Order: sequence, then structure tokens, then C-alpha cells
Amino acid sequence: MKRLFRSALAAAALACAALATGPAAAQTPPNVLVVGQIAEPQSLDPHTVTATNDFRILVNIYDGLVRFKDGTLEVEPALAESWDISDDGKTYTFKLRQGVKFRDGSDFNAEAVKFNFDRMLKQDHPFYNTGPFPLSFNFASVESVNVVDPQTVEFKLSEAFAPFLSNLAYPTGLIVSPAAVEQHGKDYGRSPSGTGPFKFVEWLSSQRVVIERNPDYWDGAASLEAVVFRPITDANTRVAEMMAGGIDVMVEVPPDNLATFKKDANFAVAEQAGPHVWFGILNTKTGPFADKRVRQAANFAVNKETLVNDVLQGTATVAAGPIPPAFNWVESAVEPYPYDPEKAKALLAEAGVENPQLTFYVTEGGSGMLDPITMGAAIQADLQAVGFTVKIETYEWNTFLGRVNSGLEGKADMAEMAWMTNDPDTVPYLTLRTDAMPEKGGFNSGYYSNPKVDELLQKARVSTEQAERGKLYGEVQAIVHDDAPWLFVANWKQNAVTTAAVQGFKLQPSFLLDLHGVTKQ
Repeated sequence: MKRLFRSALAAAALACAALATGPAAAQTPPNVLVVGQIAEPQSLDPHTVTATNDFRILVNIYDGLVRFKDGTLEVEPALAESWDISDDGKTYTFKLRQGVKFRDGSDFNAEAVKFNFDRMLKQDHPFYNTGPFPLSFNFASVESVNVVDPQTVEFKLSEAFAPFLSNLAYPTGLIVSPAAVEQHGKDYGRSPSGTGPFKFVEWLSSQRVVIERNPDYWDGAASLEAVVFRPITDANTRVAEMMAGGIDVMVEVPPDNLATFKKDANFAVAEQAGPHVWFGILNTKTGPFADKRVRQAANFAVNKETLVNDVLQGTATVAAGPIPPAFNWVESAVEPYPYDPEKAKALLAEAGVENPQLTFYVTEGGSGMLDPITMGAAIQADLQAVGFTVKIETYEWNTFLGRVNSGLEGKADMAEMAWMTNDPDTVPYLTLRTDAMPEKGGFNSGYYSNPKVDELLQKARVSTEQAERGKLYGEVQAIVHDDAPWLFVANWKQNAVTTAAVQGFKLQPSFLLDLHGVTKQ
């Protein structure tokens, strides 16, 4: 154990030392995977974060009761070996895997599971103040978590909830060590302890997060000795590091560089379609976008085909609404807004709005944000061409999230955003529902409200029939498309590039990064 710990630290030091001597001298250490990420993580506590950038690290440190089956969004056992669901869909009973321990040596058992969900859901829990827990919405239907015996845990739901197992497989359902939370309190996110294939070693801000192989992992030890996650926010710098050998894996390759990597035998490009949506949140509460006609005008004004074909170079398709086409069982006949600047001008005139002034939040980069600065500039130009005046304010990713997630009122009229998700319920439920306003802990930063959408979302999440859910979400898609609380832009096909030495690397439709089966020759 101590040897692995020292080796992981040494590997990280070697990686950084190599980079310090310049790109031409960079060389990653043997059997240590160096991953170039798009941003610094916010926290290594899976219950307190929302960004896929963070999740890509966390799923290698932690397990959930269930997980997504390789290459799918189907759920399979993980820390739970099996489960039963009551006939009314309101009680889930899980049989837990025996003999599993957290990194700190404490036992994984039913009490640990109860602690995790009570911490997120019960305001009187002694460690509720280690939050906030922004995606605890995923488990809002949980009334109680009951310990039946050390290896059996029962979830009682207030109503049948179709996405429950899928939400358990999502990173918010990952299980943390109660002992570590009790020890570190609010600082737990800097000292994480899980049961996953890798163990946390260190986090040096703006430099690296290091994890090492867990030799006692219940699903077999990983081949890699360690993984180093390096935050490299500038896309051009990530590309340069990849070409020079300073990193082994680069996620979210800029479209300009994708073809170059594909042609070079020293690299392998991975691509995977998944449920992603890139959009602009519009402030429907105050300012010009309080009028639906102005919101629709913005959607007609922006040439999304140019964005996906020229800026993103065919790595995305034009979005029609909040539910990505990856959920092909959703019955949606909605087509994207066409590019029609004359229609946009007519709608502005109909609304009696002349030269509407907008403040537009743009980020330097972040999870699923593609090429946000270039896209922001193109959107600004198209909007100004039909009569808007658009002022862009650009922020670093974590600062950007803080400003946007707290709501746009009094600050901005629109903001870039992207979501990757596991179920068609998640994004509209967390971002478009009336009860998901920022002051209530949700992500409805544009303050959109439509009682019919609220009703449909509630019906869909309690239905146990996928066909019925597909029809209901199709209705949601149609209403939201017409109400236009967002600027609907793109659905992305994710990508990554690895060196030829990396084997067994896959992208998942969940957008998570499972490194358990990866080898490095």
C-alpha cells in the first residue's frame, strides 16, 4: 500500500517535472495515465457537484449501489448485488455486497447507505451542513432509507418514480464514507474516501488530482498503477500537451484538431453519441426575454446550422428542444427553429421591442461546453444582425457556474449552458420546472414557468410504462419548444483522443470516464 502511495506521488511529480522542461521534453510516467481535463474540479464530494468534468474523476474513486452497463444507459449491480421492487413501485430493497471497505478502512454496509442519502435529504441530519446538495432533486421521492440488516437496505418512496434506478447509477448516487465525512466535515471534498477501483492520493489546486490503484477492489484490481488528472483550461494548450506527449488522454477535443488526430497513427480518437444539449438560458422573468415573442425571435435569429457545421465542424446536430434525440423512445415530432432573420425582426416589431439590450454570460470552457467563446461570439453577431445589442461577459468555468446557477435576475439576460444526462426526466425537471427556481435549490436560472409542463413532468416520472413516458416527454418537448425559454443550439457527439499506448479506453453514453479496464503499454 505504501509503495503504491509513493509511486503515485512520484508519477505525478514526474509528469509535472516533464512539463516544466517544455513540451518537447514532456513524457508521462510508465503505467500512470495522465488525463488532460477541461477545468479544475469543484469538489471530490459527489453529492455536492454537478459538472461532468468532476464526475469523470469521481466515478473512479467511488461506486454506487448500481452502475451503467458498459456502453449503455442500462443499469446493472455494483455495490448492491441485487434488488427487489414492490408491485406498487414504491419500495426498493437492495442486497449489498459483503466485505467491501472504504479507502479509510471503514466498512461499507446498510448504515453507510442510509447515512449517504439522509445527509442529502434530511435537513436535521448532523452533516446536512456539509452540502449544499444541488442534485438531491434526483431523490426527492425518497421518504425514508431503512436498515433491514447490515447487508440489506430499503428505500421507501412517496410515489412510483421511473428514473430511480438510473438516478442511483448517476454520480449523485455514489456512496461516500460516513467516517470520512464525520472526520473532515465541510472539507470532505478535499479528502474523499470511496470504494472504487482507485483511491484518492492528493489534490494540488490548479495542478493535479492523483488517484492510485485499489488492489482490493471487489471487481478486480485495475491495471494502471495511478491516474493523474490535470486541469488544462485552454483547449489549444491541451492540444499542444497531447501532441508533445505531456498527457495520455484528452477529453473534449476541439473540432479544428479532430481530423489531425484521426490521421496520426500515434493517436486514437474515440467518439460516442449521448444525451447532451447545449443551449442559452434566457431570463424569462425580467428584461426583453420576458416576452415569448422576443425569445422566439432569438431562436430564429441564430444560424445553428452554421454553428454545428462550421464552428463545431459536424460534431453536433441542431437541437430542437430540451430533450436530446439520444432518447429515441421519446415521441417528438418537433423540428429545430429554422434560421430566419426576417421572421426574427418581425417578431421583435410585433413585441414592440426596439434595439433590445442584452447581457450574455459566456464561459471560457467547461463540461460539454464545446467551443463556448467562439459560439458565444457567433451568437452575439447573429442576434445583433436582427436588432439586439449584446454585451458579452466571460467567466472562468467555476465562477461562471456560481453566477448562473444562482439565477440570472438582476445580472444577465442569457447564459450559455450544457447538460449531459441519463434520463429525459432529469434536465427539464431540474431546469424548467416552476419548483426548480434557484431560491428553491434548482437550476431554473431563467425562471421559466408553465403549469402544463409541471403537470406533464410529474406524470412522466411516476409512470412505469416507457411508451407512456415517451408520449408525455414528447408533449413537454413541444410546449417548451414553443415557449422558447432557451436558445436551442446543439446536441453534441462527445470525443476524446488517446496516445497509441493507451488500450481499452472507451467513451460511455453517460459521458462518464471509466478507467478501470484501461491499460497503458
